[in-house]
Formats: sequence, structure tokens, C-alpha cells
Amino acid sequence: MLELNIKNETSRLRAVVLGIAKSNGPTPKVDDCYDPKSRQHVLAGTYPKETDMVNEMEAVARVFDKYDVKVFRPKIIEDYNQIFSRDIAFVIDDKMIKANILPDRDREIEAIEHVWMQVEKEKRIKLPSDCHVEGGDVMPWNDYIFIGTYSGEDYSDYITARTNMNAVNAIKDLFPKKIVKSFELRKSNTDPKENALHLDCCFQPIGKDKAIIHKNGFLVESEYHWLVDYFGKDNVFEISKDEMYNMNSNIFSISEDVVISELNFTRLNTWLREKGFTVEEVPYAEIAKQEGLLRCSTMPLIRD
Repeated sequence: MLELNIKNETSRLRAVVLGIAKSNGPTPKVDDCYDPKSRQHVLAGTYPKETDMVNEMEAVARVFDKYDVKVFRPKIIEDYNQIFSRDIAFVIDDKMIKANILPDRDREIEAIEHVWMQVEKEKRIKLPSDCHVEGGDVMPWNDYIFIGTYSGEDYSDYITARTNMNAVNAIKDLFPKKIVKSFELRKSNTDPKENALHLDCCFQPIGKDKAIIHKNGFLVESEYHWLVDYFGKDNVFEISKDEMYNMNSNIFSISEDVVISELNFTRLNTWLREKGFTVEEVPYAEIAKQEGLLRCSTMPLIRD
């Protein structure tokens, strides 16, 4: 059985699910895109090729191997996008919570059944069907659980709104000893530079006390300021709209001092090294065209 343990985003990683890009299927039709960035690349004829995405994901797998991290991969479903394993389930403490994701993507959870079944039955959680949640919106941070959400009355109009207040409240009930803090995210079905698909598209804690953040991703300015105050201005790396679009906040921590980052994130990677981080650079710009990056395609299971 897997002894799940996830208290935060940055403790030393021991086991993870890494998505898979093999048999990813044809380029989707414009109307079948789940986010504005994928749609933009389909229209421009620049949607990523499977071979490039496979190579990018294997570069990440090699970094995990270097750091002796146990890696699980989804079983391959023919012609099906299975890159973003963070969306389908997530771990908090010793519980794995199945995400209620877009109905079209339900088969993705079947592909990690071999992981799900290694978790003790009482620690496998399925939320009620009216609780919409994806793992990219959920961030355990020690005493806190940070959750990205959208509570506007027009929630159902946004294919980019993935986590609702029902899910926030259900997670509060599951973890009564944690402080669950939700953040309203800016949503757009059409403009990727005005859309925070998940919380990790505009914010992520790193190290012991630092964070990457994009102000415009937050619909309520006071919630953005709360995070800046919590981490401290000198510990926060502010990213621009273009850097947010390129997914600079969506890197991934192997430990408190080792991160995997995209090799084109020059400004961020320089700052990280100045702050004492080891930065393992990988190519991930093709996968980024689907509005997801390193955190989106990994689901941590065990950290020290």
C-alpha cells in the first residue's frame, strides 16, 4: 500500500504520478478545446506535436530518476490526452481525493486505477457530484490549504471555471484542523492572458517561505495582497502577464531547494538561483501551449 503524505508543496518528494503524452490523439477541433490557449494554438496551426510532448515529459522523468523519486505513469488510453495528471486527483495529508473534472475527461482517472487501488480504502475520497474541483486549484501549505475558485453567478458559462465553492466547503469539512483559504480567480474563455485556469497558473509557494505570483490572476485585489503579506514582499517573485501566459508560476518542487523549471524562464530561473535554489531546467514550451506546465502534469503522492 502507498503511505500517502503531502503536507505542502515543497518537502522532499519521494513518489509522484507523472502524466503521459504517448497516443495523445489528433489536434482537437476548436470547439473541443477546454481552455483559450489551446484554442489559440489550434487556430494558429501551432498546436504541439505528440513527439515533442513525449520528449519534454521524458526530460522530466529523467530529473525524477536523478533524484531517486518513484514515478507512476497513467496506463495509455489510445488517442486521449493524459498529460495533466494534477487535474484528475490530488493528495492532502494521507488522503487521495478524486477530482470531479470536466465530464469529457472522466476516463483519465481510470488510467491511474493501479495507483488509486494502492491507497487504503478509507483514504480514497470521492466528493459529491456537485463539488467541482481540479488539483491545479488545490495547494496544501502546512497549516493552510489554498484553493483557487470562482463563485460568480455565471460560473457555468466558463469552461475555464474548474473549482466551485461546494468543493471548497467539502474540503473544509474533510480537513477541520486546516485553515482553508479560497481565492477568486480571473476567468476568460477567449483570452489566455486574462485567464487563470487554476490557482497554480498565477501563484505557487516555493522553498520554505517564498512564492511566485501574478497579480492580475486574482479577481479580488485584497486576496492577492493577503498572499504577498503572508510570504513577505522580498520573498515574492512577481510575474508579468506574458510570463503568466507562458506558465512561469507552474514550475515544480522536488524539495525545498530543488525545482524543475522551463529552460526559457530566464528571469525566474536567475532569481531562483540567486535565492539559493538548484534549478533543473527542462524544455516544456510545447506542453505549455495547452495552458499547463510542470505542476499541472505531476501529482505528488509522498513527500517527507
